[in-house]
Amino acid sequence: MEHILLRHRDIPDFNKLNVYKKNGGFAAFKKAVTKMEPTEVTAEVTKSGLRGRGGAGFPTGMKWSFIDKTNWPHYVVANADESEPGTFKDREIMESNPFQFLEGLAIASYAVGANVAYIYLRGEFWQVAAFLDEKIAEMEEAGILGDSIFGTDYSLKIYTHLGAGAYICGEETALLESLEGKRGQPRVRPPFPPSYGLYGKPTIINNVETFTNVPPILSNGADWYKSIGTADSAGVKIFSLSGRVRKPGNYELPFGTTFRQLIYEHGMGVQDGRSVKAIMPAGASSSLIVVDDKVLDTPMDYSSVRTVGSDLGSASVIVLDDTVDIDWVINKTIHFFKHESCGKCTPCREGNYWMRNLTDRIHEGKGSGDDVKLLLNVAKQMQGKCLCALGEFSTMAVVTGIERFPQDFKKKTKA
Repeated sequence: MEHILLRHRDIPDFNKLNVYKKNGGFAAFKKAVTKMEPTEVTAEVTKSGLRGRGGAGFPTGMKWSFIDKTNWPHYVVANADESEPGTFKDREIMESNPFQFLEGLAIASYAVGANVAYIYLRGEFWQVAAFLDEKIAEMEEAGILGDSIFGTDYSLKIYTHLGAGAYICGEETALLESLEGKRGQPRVRPPFPPSYGLYGKPTIINNVETFTNVPPILSNGADWYKSIGTADSAGVKIFSLSGRVRKPGNYELPFGTTFRQLIYEHGMGVQDGRSVKAIMPAGASSSLIVVDDKVLDTPMDYSSVRTVGSDLGSASVIVLDDTVDIDWVINKTIHFFKHESCGKCTPCREGNYWMRNLTDRIHEGKGSGDDVKLLLNVAKQMQGKCLCALGEFSTMAVVTGIERFPQDFKKKTKA
C-alpha cells in the first residue's frame, strides 16, 4: 500500500516544491479555492469521517463547522507542539512531507474563512521552524500563498511560532495563551476556541497529522477515505512505536490494524525474544494495558482500544516487556508530569507533587503497602477535578499500574 501521509518514503525529494507539485501537490488547494465554497470543503471533510490526530479524536469537519460566523477575523492554528513522550510522527511529517501539511493547513484556513494561520511548534523544534519558514517563502514566491491565490480574491499568510518547550502548551487553550505572549496555562472552558480563541476571535486548532490528511481527502473524495480503516475510525494513522521492540519507528497503517501486527510484523517483535507485559497505547499519558492474546489481537481504532481498558490517543504505542517493573514506569511518568504541570490548578499542582514523593519512596524500596494505597488514593482524588487534561493524564498510569500490576508493588514495598 502506498503511503498517504508519509509519501516521502515512496517519492525521493518529496520535500522539494517542484517534486511535490509534479506529484499532484496543491491540486486540492486549487480545487477548494477556485471550485468550492468554504462550506462545501467543510462538508467533504465531515463526510470523510476524519478525526483529530492529536489525541482526542474529535471529528474534524464538525469542529470546523463550529466556527463563529458572526465574529471576525478567524484564525487557524496548527498544533505542532508534539511533547507527548513516545510521540514523534509530526516531526517526520514537517521535515519530510512539509508541503502536504502546509496545503492541508491552507485548505482548512479557506474552509473557515481565515486569512492568517499559525504553526505553533515546541521550542526544541527551532530547526523545523526555520525549515518550514523556507517552505512557506517558496510557496509565497510561487503564488500559492499571499494575495489573490490562484487568481481569486482569497489571501492567506502562514507564520511559525516557537513556544518554550512546555508540555502544557499541547493543550489548545494553553497554546493560545502562549501564542498571545502570555504564560502557557489553560483557560477555563467554555468558551471554546471556535467561538473565543486567539486574541478573543474564533479559532480552529488541529494537529499536524490531521491537516496532512486533508489534501488527499479533497483530491480523492470522502468515500475513498472512508473505504480505508474502520467504520468508527476512517483512514490511516501514523503509529509511533517505541519501547522494548526490535524496530521502533513511525508506521502508517489503516485503522483496525492489530497490536500484534504492529509489534511483530512491523516492529519485528520484542527485544531478546521476551514476552510483552504491558502496552501504553497513547504514550506516557495513557493507561497501562495488561497484555494477553486478546489484547494483541485488538484492532487499533478509537472504540476497540477502549474495550481493553485504554484510549488510542495519539497512537504513540510504548511496549513494555517482562523485564520492566511497573513501579519504575509510573515513577518516570510522574516525574515528567510533576515537571510539566503549569501549577494553575491545585489538584494537579499538589497532586503531582505528592505522587512524585510517594513513587520515589516506593521505587527506592523505602515504601510500604500503605504508601501504595495512599498513592492510589491521591491519584483517584485528582481525577475529574483538574482544569485541563494534563492532571487527568498524570493519574492514568498510576491508577492502572497499581490496580492491574499489584505484584510489582508488593515486590517493592516492605512487609
